[in-house]
Amino acid sequence: MDLSIVVPLYNEANSLPELNAWITRVVNEAGFSYEIIYVDDGSEDDSWSVICGLRQTDSHIHGIRFRRNYGKSPALHCGFRRVEGEVVITMDADLQDSPDEVQELYRMVQEEGYDLVSGWKKKRYDPLSKTLPTKLFNATARKFSGLKLHDFNCGLKAYRREVVKSIEVYNDMHRYIPYLAKIAGFRHIGEKAVQHQARKYGTTKFGVSRFFNGYLDLITLWFTSRFGKKPMHFFGVLGTIMFLVGFIALVIVLAVKVASILSPEGSLRPLVTNSPFFYISLTGMILGTQLFLTGFIGELIVRNSSGRNTYVIREEL
Repeated sequence: MDLSIVVPLYNEANSLPELNAWITRVVNEAGFSYEIIYVDDGSEDDSWSVICGLRQTDSHIHGIRFRRNYGKSPALHCGFRRVEGEVVITMDADLQDSPDEVQELYRMVQEEGYDLVSGWKKKRYDPLSKTLPTKLFNATARKFSGLKLHDFNCGLKAYRREVVKSIEVYNDMHRYIPYLAKIAGFRHIGEKAVQHQARKYGTTKFGVSRFFNGYLDLITLWFTSRFGKKPMHFFGVLGTIMFLVGFIALVIVLAVKVASILSPEGSLRPLVTNSPFFYISLTGMILGTQLFLTGFIGELIVRNSSGRNTYVIREEL
């Protein structure tokens, strides 16, 4: 099969018939063998009924329905597990992503050898309250990931099938799929400026909380990618620094105390607890020890964990 198109959706009953007709026209004109996987993320409207109706007239359509709203990342994860096409394309169901981009995205993956091509909504039709946070978010994501992409969160992306089978999209990590692909060893990541339409039906799902959660997820992803398999390298360094600060402060306290004892005015012996260095040494050495123990516990968890294997085999003889 040439192409799999994964469409996560939530309360998009009005847009689905138009979107499906648009996708079908484009892929049939291009001559692709294809499947369309709609993932209903617990919609409260008639989205699932619409998908069932479309399926009755088109065997290329497949549907997945969640019992409740879990989020876009779980929807993509379940869609990725079921794709069979050589190239996988994701797009949103709100008609803001144009299916006319499908043929060129497919060509970039198959002919130019990209592992992943991310869409770039160069000209956006979103309100200012959404575009400004998006620009700030993308600038931060570029800094952390090292990927020179303009629009990490664009729903329109194309992947080689191997990519989506090798990554796990969880929590709200759909914003960082290019970064996840890079961590998994897929380095040929490109970008394409794509059309962006104003929303025709329904309302946006964007909220301020998603903006702040995005930064927290980015920090989590950066930390786990660098120290997930070697936590002692992070906590051990911090623990060493804190312990050394405490030890140096303790040496200063002892030196002052010895100097006061040996001084001619032996009666003027200040109490150790009157020195701020005493509290610095106490705090530093306790924190350093705790950080070291955290690192050891982290290492034990990693070495004895039976969790998912994140090593991707490229070839095997």
